[in-house]
Amino acid sequence: YNSSSSVSLLGTLLVLLLVYFISTSSFSSNADGKQPPGPKPLPVLGNLLQLDLKRPYNTLLKLSKKYGSVFTIYFGPKKVVVLAGYKTVKEALVNKADVFGERDPMKIAESSKGHGVLWSNGDSWKEMRRFALTNLRDYGMGKKACEDKIIEECQYLMEVFKTFKGEAFDTTQPMNYAVSNIICSLVYGSRFEYDNPEFTSMVDRTNRNIQLGGSPSIQVYNLFPWMGRWIADKSEFEKCSNLNKKQNMELFSRLKETLNPQMCRGFVDAFMVRKQTLEESGVTNSHFSNENLLITVLNLFAAGTDTTATTLRWALLLMAKYPKIQDQVQEEISRVIGTRQVQVEDRKNFPFTDAVIHETQRLANIVPMALPHKTSEDVTFQGHFIKKGTTVYPLLTSVLYDETEWEKPHSFHPAHFLDKDGKFVKRDAFMPFSAGRRICLGESLARMELFLFFTTLLQHFCFTPPPGVKEEDLDLTPRVGFTLNPSHHKLCAIPRL
Repeated sequence: YNSSSSVSLLGTLLVLLLVYFISTSSFSSNADGKQPPGPKPLPVLGNLLQLDLKRPYNTLLKLSKKYGSVFTIYFGPKKVVVLAGYKTVKEALVNKADVFGERDPMKIAESSKGHGVLWSNGDSWKEMRRFALTNLRDYGMGKKACEDKIIEECQYLMEVFKTFKGEAFDTTQPMNYAVSNIICSLVYGSRFEYDNPEFTSMVDRTNRNIQLGGSPSIQVYNLFPWMGRWIADKSEFEKCSNLNKKQNMELFSRLKETLNPQMCRGFVDAFMVRKQTLEESGVTNSHFSNENLLITVLNLFAAGTDTTATTLRWALLLMAKYPKIQDQVQEEISRVIGTRQVQVEDRKNFPFTDAVIHETQRLANIVPMALPHKTSEDVTFQGHFIKKGTTVYPLLTSVLYDETEWEKPHSFHPAHFLDKDGKFVKRDAFMPFSAGRRICLGESLARMELFLFFTTLLQHFCFTPPPGVKEEDLDLTPRVGFTLNPSHHKLCAIPRL
């Protein structure tokens, strides 16, 4: 048996090699015009052996130095075009938004089946995105109502920080719960206590899945789905997903029982009312389905919790690492508002603090590769031919670290966002929320949260490394995951007021 299986394996390899040589020779005489350049792929494996699967964005950044701002790489058998640098990414996502605005769903996200806002395309996507934007605004996103919720949540979060009495603790869970509560208020119409097991398990599972989503084994599964049954991370991912779905279904049915169309409490209520109205007027084929409600809510919950909480944790870590900058932020807070509660409208009088928040977002580079896009038609872009349906990665790292745009791209340097008079300056290459049609729909909410949480926390606490840990020992290497979280660390929150 062994000899026959090795013969068949050899045979398969020979066939693959043959296919490879035929396909590469046909590539070089490409009739379509010039395809983007890139490293030579191996059969089946593509360029996987060249990629650091824990931090693929680093490999892609290096490759862009060699192959230019538009290049081809093979993730296994899958051909991918990478866009690098501010000018290129902006030209594609903003100026050619229609061509580059489609989403390419990853295998691991398949359970959303084209529903929701993150992985969908076409009319369903348009309809869900428009509804989500309108309704989140109606329930306070970017408005005073939301500001009050965030300020209230700051109080709860500070109570948790105080319980540690200045001793070192891990900021992950309290920060995740606080930020998640803001999205919960908008989506479900209420916040949860930090010791509510239903709530905490949902947040913890969501964050676990975002970490798993970037693991090397899930990336391998995305490219070679037949390997799924041997990938432990995949079964854990699916288990978390299914539990979160089940929990949301239970939440929805409780909300449905107490639904009052005249008094919608949040996004879920509004969605249910719209669905009812359409059904009553005889519309049967609308996008307002139970599936779309579930997946959209899961998308909002995940995207609305992880990224903002992670950015805030980076901000506190950076303050502990650079105490002089922390002192300057605190000096500005004391000078501008003293001990009163900070408000959104104070932001214009906080140029330094605002610069620190922006610089944290730039350096932390939370979503280094954005989510994969794909082309909606054949396109010639910067002299390269890209076929319809090609997966495209806008490499946001390369924008946030673009050496032609930033004076010190790899350092924490708040002066990137200040002019010579110390006034705040907007920078075009600041693109942490991506750009174009797929720009983060919660951007205004995230900006409000970052400002209010960060300023309030620094008004009340001084953040330091744990006893016996020097500032320079605080590690800024992100842990592996779909979004870049700080590596495991603890901080002390010393009360100031």
